[in-house]
Amino acid sequence: MELFNKMIATALKVSVHQVDNTLSLLAGGATIPFISRYRKEATGGLDEVQIGEIKDRNDKLCELAKRKETILSTIEEQGKLTDELRKRIEQSWDATEVEDLYLPYKPKRKTRAEAARQKGLEPLATLLLLQRENHLDSRLSAFVKGDVKDEEEALKGARDIIAEQVNEDERARNQLRNQFFRQAVITAKVVKGKEEEAAKYRDYFDFSEPLKRCSSHRLLAIRRGEAEGLLKVSISPDDEECTGRLEQMYVRGNNECSRQVGEAVRDAYKRLLKPSIETEFSALSKEKADEEAIRVFAGNLRQLLLAPPLGQKRVMGVDPGYRTGCKIVCLDAQGALLHNETIYPHPPKNEYAQASRSIVKLVEQYQIEAIAIGNGTASRETEQFITSQRYDRKLQVFVISEDGASIYSASKTARDEFPEYDVTVRGAVSIGRRLMDPLAELVKIDAKSIGVGQYQHDVDQTLLKKSLDQTVESCVNLVGVNLNTASHHLLTYISGLGPTLARNIVDYRTENGPFGSRKELLKVPRMGAKAFEQCAGFLRIPQAKNPLDNSAVHPESYPIVEQIAQDLHCTVDELIKNKELRSRIDIRKYVTPTVGLPTLTDIMQELDKPGRDPRQQIKVFEFDKNVKTLEDLTEGMELPGIVNNITNFGCFVDIGIKEKGLVHVSQLADKFVSDPTTIVSIHQHVRVKVMGIDRERKRIQLTMKGVDQ
Repeated sequence: MELFNKMIATALKVSVHQVDNTLSLLAGGATIPFISRYRKEATGGLDEVQIGEIKDRNDKLCELAKRKETILSTIEEQGKLTDELRKRIEQSWDATEVEDLYLPYKPKRKTRAEAARQKGLEPLATLLLLQRENHLDSRLSAFVKGDVKDEEEALKGARDIIAEQVNEDERARNQLRNQFFRQAVITAKVVKGKEEEAAKYRDYFDFSEPLKRCSSHRLLAIRRGEAEGLLKVSISPDDEECTGRLEQMYVRGNNECSRQVGEAVRDAYKRLLKPSIETEFSALSKEKADEEAIRVFAGNLRQLLLAPPLGQKRVMGVDPGYRTGCKIVCLDAQGALLHNETIYPHPPKNEYAQASRSIVKLVEQYQIEAIAIGNGTASRETEQFITSQRYDRKLQVFVISEDGASIYSASKTARDEFPEYDVTVRGAVSIGRRLMDPLAELVKIDAKSIGVGQYQHDVDQTLLKKSLDQTVESCVNLVGVNLNTASHHLLTYISGLGPTLARNIVDYRTENGPFGSRKELLKVPRMGAKAFEQCAGFLRIPQAKNPLDNSAVHPESYPIVEQIAQDLHCTVDELIKNKELRSRIDIRKYVTPTVGLPTLTDIMQELDKPGRDPRQQIKVFEFDKNVKTLEDLTEGMELPGIVNNITNFGCFVDIGIKEKGLVHVSQLADKFVSDPTTIVSIHQHVRVKVMGIDRERKRIQLTMKGVDQ
C-alpha cells in the first residue's frame, strides 16, 4: 500500500522508493540477507537491520488494517457506525487510539452500568451529567420503580453509568495516560511471609522508582519475582492529582448533581480507568524491556557465532571431569570422529601416569594440532594436566565454553550424528568442533541454551525466537558455508534454503559425491531458479573449476567478471591472482541499467580476497595459574579473564573459576559508559581487578578501571 510505504519511509528516514523496492523484493520471495548483499541498487544500500525494520513495520500496519476492518464491521452490525466515527477509525494508524474509539462499542460481559441501563436509569445519569438540576430530590422518586428499590439505588446505578462513560471517554484515557507517562512509579514489595524464599530478590523487597527510569533488567527481574508469587508489584501515578484533573473535566457546578458526578468520576478512576491504564503501561513497559533484553541477547549471540575459528585442523576435544573421568575424542580436519576414550588423571582414581601416556600417544597417533578443553568441572586441573605433558609437536591448547554442549549431546541432532555413542562422547565432540568452527557447531543448539542472554525465559518467546533466528541466519550468510562439508543444520540457515532443501543437498552430496560447481545445485530435487538465486552466493566450493564458485560473487554477476577478464586479455583465475591486473580496471565502464557501482565495488573487493572468512584470528588465552577456586581470590588481585556475557548493567567475566565475576557498567572504563557493548565484546580477553568478594552469595565484583588492557 502506497500509504504504508510513505509512513514507513517517514518513520525510518529513508525514501519511499527504497521502501517500495524493498517490500517488492520481499513479496517476491527474496530474503533479507540476499537483498542487503545483492540488491543494493534497488534498496539504495539498506542494511539488514533497516530491511528487517521495513518488513516489521509493514507487517504491523497490515495487522492494524485487518483489526480496523473487524472493528468497523462490529460497530456497523450494531447500527452505530456514523460517518464521523468511520472517518476517524479509517484515518487513525495508532493502535491505542483505534482501540479507544472502539471501546464504547466493544461487546462486553454484563457490567454494573449495563445492569443500571436495563433498570431504566440512563435518563437519570444524563440528568446528573448536565448538572443543571438544583432540586435533585424532587426528581429521584420517578426512578424508584421496578427493580430499583430506593433513591440511593437509583443514584448508585446512575453513577455506574457515568463511571463507564468516563472510562470509555477517549479524552479521559489520554489524560490519564499523560499522567502515567510523566509520573508513574513502579513499586515492588515482598509478599509477607516469603522473605526467605525470595532471598534472591532482596533488592526489590521495598523498591520504588519512576517507571520511565526503571531499566529493562530491573523491570524483568521484578516481573519474574511477581510471576513466582514472591513480589507484589504496582504501577501508579499520583492518585489525588489524577482524580483532580478528571474532576476538572466532568464536574461543572456546585450542586448535588455535581457532587454525584464527582463521586462517579472518582469511582471510574479507582475501579475502571486506573486498573486499565496500569495494565496498558505494565504491558508497554514489559514490551520495551523485552525489546531491550532481546537486543542485547541478539548482539551477544552475534558476537559468539562470529567468534574466531581455528579452521580445519586435527583437534582433540576434552570434556573434563573428576569421578567420571575426562572424555577424550580425536577429530580429523573436517570434524569427523576418529577415536574416543576416557582417562582418569584426577581424584578419586588418580591414574595420572596412565592418563599421561594415553594423551601423548593419541596426540602422536592422530597428528593432533590443537586441544580444546571444556570450561566446566575440573577444567583448570585438566588444562594444567594437558599443558604439563611433553609432546612430539607444538600444540595450541584452548579452554572452550561448553554452554549448551549437554543440550546438544542429548538432542536428536546428536543422536542422528552419533547413534552408537553416548552423551559424553557427543559432548566432547561438540567441544572440539566449537574450536574448529564455532558457528557451524553452535547452530545445532537452541540459541537460548548457549548462555549469553539475561532473562531469556521472561521475555516474549515469539519475539525472542524470531530475533535469534534472524541473528543466526545473518551470521551464517555473512560468513558463507562450504557446500561440500556443511551440515544439514548449517545449510538450513542459508538464504532461500530451509530444512527440506538443506536435507536434499546433503542427500544429493552423499549419493553423487562433492559438488563440482554451483550450477550443479540445480540438479538437487526441488531446487528451483528462485531458491538457487537466493542461496548460490552464500555457498562456497573451495576446489571448484571456476574460482568464482569459492567467492561471494553471485553467479548472476559471473558474466561481468568474465567480461573484465576478456578486456584485460586474461583468465578469471589470473585476474584473481594478479593484483596489478585488477588495478587497471575502471569499474565505471561496466555500469549497466541493472548493475551499478555498489555491486561492482563488492565484486572488486571479493576478487581481492575471494572466499575470505570475515571472522578474526583465534588467540590462545591463559588464566592465572594460582587461581582455581573462589577461596584463592583476594581483593586487589589483577587477573586475566574472558568476557562471556554482556548485559545492560555490565559484563560477566570468566576468571578461570566456577563463579563468574561482574564488571558493573560503572566499572568498565574511566569515563561514563551507557552501553557496555561499546567497551567489551563476547570472548574478549580482558584484565580485571577484584573489588569485592561475597563468599556467602558466591558473587565477585570486578573492575576494569585503572587496569591496563
